[in-house]
Amino acid sequence: MASRHTVLMRLVASAYSIAQKAGSIVRRVIAEGDLGIVEKTCATDLQTKADRLVQMSICSSLARKFPKLTIIGEEDLPSEDVDQELIEDGQWEEILKQPCPSQYSTIKEEDLVVWVDPLDGTKEYTEGLLDNVTVLIGIAYEGKAIAGIINQPYYNYQNNEKQKLREYKNEAKAGPDAVLGRTIWGVLGLGAFGFQLKEVPAGKHIVTTTRSHSNKLVTDCVTAMNPDDVLRVGGAGNKIIQLIEGKASAYIFASPGCKKWDTCAPEVILHAMGGKLTDIHGNALQYNKDVKHMNSAGVLATLRNYDYYASRVPESVKNALVP
Repeated sequence: MASRHTVLMRLVASAYSIAQKAGSIVRRVIAEGDLGIVEKTCATDLQTKADRLVQMSICSSLARKFPKLTIIGEEDLPSEDVDQELIEDGQWEEILKQPCPSQYSTIKEEDLVVWVDPLDGTKEYTEGLLDNVTVLIGIAYEGKAIAGIINQPYYNYQNNEKQKLREYKNEAKAGPDAVLGRTIWGVLGLGAFGFQLKEVPAGKHIVTTTRSHSNKLVTDCVTAMNPDDVLRVGGAGNKIIQLIEGKASAYIFASPGCKKWDTCAPEVILHAMGGKLTDIHGNALQYNKDVKHMNSAGVLATLRNYDYYASRVPESVKNALVP
């Protein structure tokens, strides 16, 4: 019986299955060849058919199962009947086997806010940089991000392409490394799952930052870190994954532009592993339903050594970014 499980764990288990469905929609849209690209506010702020279909799928699937939830999605879509094909009503049973952290065991459905980014890294998606793309479902309680699901539709796609090439040349049969996509999930007080934690070697400072939305503030802040290397990639979800997989030691975005749906789910995964995500001033981000959507004071995130990076943010950058 579903009632044996807490509201939070049922929601996370459902969101996991919904995120996997979303990943398959993202791949299908690419495979069909018509991305249906629309410019929203400018040439770097895009929406595709995948953004629209995935948001409809996630929001409708969640609302059917959890009608009292507050759900906030990135895309401003007209309300319309959703094709039954987009609805996912399954749940991942493995999550239901996990204990709910005691501090969340009595949460009611109406106390939760879900932040949805149907396609994080849309610009990169349109340019074929598919490993930058994620689907993000973040769950907040009393303004704090407490559970998150990240689907990477194209995780392993480069290995997948190599595999196909080997098969074409009759060098290999399809193996497990040909599996495309993965889903990472986490709950504060329980942990984060679906990936292998790796850390950047001690003493190395590798900064990951924006690929499409850079400016003088961003550059000044990154330079002040005196990094050994700088990675410029798309997607907030992708950048947090770089932190937990040892590809980068800090994610720095000293600019407005990032929104609550970009950071809610990734923040949980990072915090569950002992990392830290704040604005540039060191303030925790708030995720209650009435909060402004823009993270107007930027983002600073690390898996380890947060103070090293926070202490190097220039005062000129802080003064320019008002929380």
